[in-house]
Amino acid sequence: MTTYVITVPGTFVHGVTEASRADLERRLRPQDPKNTDLGESEELSLLTVEENHFSIRLEVEAPDQASAEAEAVRVVSGALRDSGFSENDAPLGPATVTGIDREF
Repeated sequence: MTTYVITVPGTFVHGVTEASRADLERRLRPQDPKNTDLGESEELSLLTVEENHFSIRLEVEAPDQASAEAEAVRVVSGALRDSGFSENDAPLGPATVTGIDREF
């Protein structure tokens, strides 16, 4: 199994309140990349918001890159939905690999 740090970008179409942002971060905290060597050394933030655009960085364990990206999108979509954002309120861009920590 390989540990990936995946970045999922998106847009808050109607903006985001501090309370909604805090709720989203709480839901994503178990996948915080700061728990990885890469996340710690690169000082990666779990959630970055600039104006209405956001980037979420997650730690995901998966057998391959495609599976890691799909899992990250699934986790982010669920956290957004559980925080009150529909797919139309916070559409996501394509997930990308930010870092890889292979276990041998």
